[in-house]
Amino acid sequence: MTSPLKSLSTPTGPHLAEPAPASAARAAAKDAAEGVRSAPRPDPRPTDQRHPVAWLTITAPPNRTTPTVRSQCSCGRDLFAAGQQRALALIADHEQHRTTCPFINPAAPSTGRTAA
Repeated sequence: MTSPLKSLSTPTGPHLAEPAPASAARAAAKDAAEGVRSAPRPDPRPTDQRHPVAWLTITAPPNRTTPTVRSQCSCGRDLFAAGQQRALALIADHEQHRTTCPFINPAAPSTGRTAA
């Protein structure tokens, strides 16, 4: 006699689990997360042949820590200042450099040595 708790059906073989059908929203989210369907970014360079020459990077943390400033230019300038007074002085110096740099203002007088 068979026990009432045992199954009387006989298995027909191993069955593999099938993945659940993916919804379109879930598939799109997965593709976006994997970077598969990312939209192309616009070209950051302007179309009128302009390009960056001088950069002023200011970091002023909100928690009253020391601000920092970096002034860079294509002419080779790379200055750094930390602290409020030095940062303000470098910002003013960067503005002055923009009027005298030959890369930014070709009509500016040369600050280098002249031939004798």
